[in-house]
Amino acid sequence: MSQFIQLVLNGIAAGSIYALMAMSLVIIYQASAVVNFAQGEMALLTAYLAFLLLEQGLTLPVAFGFSFLFSFFLGAGIEFGILRRARESTVISKMMITIGLEMVFIGLVSWKFGADPKTIDFPFSPYDSLMLGQDIFLSFLEAISILVALVVVITLYLFFRFTPLGIAMKASRQNERAARLMGIRTKRILMITWGISSLVGTIAASLLTPLTMHPYMMWNPLLKGFAAAVLGGMTSLPGALIGGYMIGIIENLFGGYLSIEFKEVVAFAMILLVLCLRPSGLFAHHYVKKV
Repeated sequence: MSQFIQLVLNGIAAGSIYALMAMSLVIIYQASAVVNFAQGEMALLTAYLAFLLLEQGLTLPVAFGFSFLFSFFLGAGIEFGILRRARESTVISKMMITIGLEMVFIGLVSWKFGADPKTIDFPFSPYDSLMLGQDIFLSFLEAISILVALVVVITLYLFFRFTPLGIAMKASRQNERAARLMGIRTKRILMITWGISSLVGTIAASLLTPLTMHPYMMWNPLLKGFAAAVLGGMTSLPGALIGGYMIGIIENLFGGYLSIEFKEVVAFAMILLVLCLRPSGLFAHHYVKKV
C-alpha cells in the first residue's frame, strides 16, 4: 500500500507540471483555436533568462521576477508582432508559425548557452524530502510544484470569475463579435491572453530548473501537457488540470507496476483512447457546426 501511495504522490507532483503546461495551451486555444507549439520553448527562453540574470549577481526572487515579466511581454509580443501580421492567416498557418518559433528559440538557447546541462540553485536541494509516513517521501521540490499548481489554478479561477479583464476575456472567447459591439477591444484582449499563457508556461519551466536545464528540457513537459489538454478537453481549464494529474498518476502507476520502459507511451495511448471514445475530451462539450 505504501508503494501505491508513493507512486500516486509522485504522479501528482509530475502531473502538476503537465497541468500547468496544459492550462497554458488551453488559455490560447480558447481564445484563438490555435495550438501554440512554441509554448515550451517560450518557457525555455525565459528560464534561461533567469539563469543569465543569476549569473550577473541578481538574487533568485529578482531574477525570476524579471523572467516572469519578460515571459508576459514575450507572449504578448508574439501575438502582436508576428501572428497578427500574418496576412490571410488560417489556424493551420498560425500553428506552423508557432512551430517555426519553437525551432528559433531552441536555436537561440543552444547558440547562447550550449547543450551542456545546467541547473539553478534553489534555497533547498531538489532531493531534500519530507517524510509523510512510513516509507512515504515527498521532495521539497515536488511539494512546491503541487502547491504552485494549486495557487495558479485558484488565481486563474478568481481572475476569470471576478476581475473586469478576466470577464472581458471570457466574453471575447464566447462571442468575439458581440464583445466588440459591447466595446471590448478584442485584439488587445487576445494579446493579453497570449501574455498570460506564456507566464503560466514559464512558471512550469521554473519548477524544472533545479533539476536540469538544456535546450530540449521542455519537449517532454509540452507533449505531456498537450496530452493532458486533449484528455481533459482543449476548451476546459478544469479539464486541463484534471488531465494533467490523471496522466501523471497513471503513467507513474504504469511505470511502477508494469514497465518503466513504456511509461512515456501511456500519455499518448490515453490520447488515442479518448479521441476514439470522446473526441472533445472528458470535460469539454462537443459542438457540431452546421453549414
